[in-house]
Amino acid sequence: MVRQYAQVVGVIVILIGVAGLLLGDQSLGGALNIDIIEDIVHLVTGGLLTYVGFAHVDPGLRRNVVGGVGVLYLLVGLLGFVDPSLFGLLPSGYSVVDNLFHLVLGVLGIAMGWFVGRSAPATV
Repeated sequence: MVRQYAQVVGVIVILIGVAGLLLGDQSLGGALNIDIIEDIVHLVTGGLLTYVGFAHVDPGLRRNVVGGVGVLYLLVGLLGFVDPSLFGLLPSGYSVVDNLFHLVLGVLGIAMGWFVGRSAPATV
């Protein structure tokens, strides 16, 4: 389940990054912010997710990457509400849709990476 999550979300995040690069400084669908830094982050995080989703890697590594990327997106989503420009890193600033998208990716990534599908600990 974690593998499929990494595959699907990784490809989607890469496509968002590519779309952002192709559109330049426009907004995506009038709702999502597009800045070069954000596009690069989407390409890198999407690439990481795609790699651990499709490559033959240790399941523990896959879970840690998915959970770690989830933490990153959760933090970005929360910080986007505090300062939409992420302290000057994003000239266009995040919209509420951007922040909600990042929060959802964050919560899902953390849940998928560290909680879903875990076997129950052995009891003595």
